[in-house]
This record gives sequence, structure tokens and C-alpha cells, in this order.
Amino acid sequence: MTDSSVPSSITEHSAAFSLEGETALITGGGTGLGFGMAQCFVAAGARVLLVGRRASVLNEACKLLGAQSQAVVADITDPQDRDGALADAIATSTPVSILVNNAGIHLKKTAAETSPDELQQVLDTHVFAAHALTRLVLPGMCERGHGSVLFMSSMSALLGIPNIFAYSTAKSAYLGMVRALAAETAKDGVRVNAIAPGWIESPMLRLALDNDPARSQKILGRTPMERFGIPTEIGWTAVFLSSPAARFITGVVLPVDGGASIGF
Repeated sequence: MTDSSVPSSITEHSAAFSLEGETALITGGGTGLGFGMAQCFVAAGARVLLVGRRASVLNEACKLLGAQSQAVVADITDPQDRDGALADAIATSTPVSILVNNAGIHLKKTAAETSPDELQQVLDTHVFAAHALTRLVLPGMCERGHGSVLFMSSMSALLGIPNIFAYSTAKSAYLGMVRALAAETAKDGVRVNAIAPGWIESPMLRLALDNDPARSQKILGRTPMERFGIPTEIGWTAVFLSSPAARFITGVVLPVDGGASIGF
């Protein structure tokens, strides 16, 4: 039986998962998970704005992605860049209907070893910059009555993982941000969700695991699927959460982890 409140096009498989007509802004979009998500968004029909600090990396990514992509060189932690290059790109592009707060930095230190300045730097990138970017696009989304905001959280927000105190703190902050934003904006047609990736092949994973075979074995030993993920497995999840198929989903934190968060 078809729900008469659902537009007929949404009942068709191709339309339910399509992002035709959408524009996605992805921070840290030139490499790793960001690029994997960009690939999937473009394949689903969206236009993508890739934000990062390295023009060469972004331009190379756009060459691979094609005409549906645009590079935006900006440091998301710099207010001048946010008010300048980023604000200009948002103002001159088709309206941004999907924001992916993906950019991040890693710090492998215990709590005792982490200085206040180091903690602040990690929070500036993950938390304060994500909030600032969300504030840039949210008014337009609410005015149009349509939008999806995604945060890239982490297993470190769900599990106690030693030696990454600052990173865990920042990724855990996303849980509160997602729930508060979802509750505030649902009435305006904006959905807010997070993905908590497991251990996904990326430059950041290599930075964490290279020269640490014992840690790699420990991770795989507690992952029921017994492998690391790949970026497009996060990308298709992001497409789903941003698509009409997920139109009744907001405020969730979805682990995509091969079972690591429930494994023993």
C-alpha cells in the first residue's frame, strides 16, 4: 500500500536515492573520506563544492570528479577565509542543500600529554569550524525548507580509545551538536545526522596505524567483518542520509564500522 502523503516519485527506487539538483559542500573533500563521499554524491547526481587548504589537491580531485565539482581553497578555521572565499562560493553557487562537516586533524597523545593549545587546535578544526560552516548554510536551508547537514563522527565517540584524547573529545562533541541541531531545525525541513566511521582506509588511518602492527591487529580482531572499510562505503551512507529515502531520519549517529562497535 502506498502512503498518499508521500510524493509518487519518492516511491520509485531511482528517485528515492537520487541527489539530482542538490549541491553538497564537503570540507576536507580532496582526499580520503571526503573524496570518497564526493565521488558518491556526483554519481548520485549532485554538484559538489570541495573545500580545503591545498589548491593542488582540490584541483586534482576535481579533474577526477568532472564538471559537477568545484574547488574552494579556504582554511575553515580562519574567519577571514570563511567570510571571504567560502561565503563567496556559497553565494555564487547553486544553493547549498547538503553540508558535510568532514575536515579534521589527528593528534596521537594521551590526556596528560595534550597541552591546552593542542586541544584548542583540534577543537577549532572539528567543532568550532563545523559550527561556523553550519551557520553559513543553515539560514538558506531553513528559508528553502530543505537541507541535510552531516557530521563525520568516529568510533572514538562511541568507544574508549586511549592515546587520542583531543580527537575523541572533538568527535564526541558532534553527538550533542547533531541532536540539538536536529531538534532545532526539523520544523524547517532540515535534517541533521552523523556518521561514525569505523577504521576506513585513508591517509589519516595510515598516519595512526603505520609502524603500529599490534594496533592494526587489535582493530581487525574486534571487527566482525575482519577488514578495514573503504571511503565509498562511507560515501554511499552519506548519499542515503542526504537522499529522499532518509526523509524521516534526523538526529541519528550511524556507525559504519564492519560491526566494530558491537564486536567482541
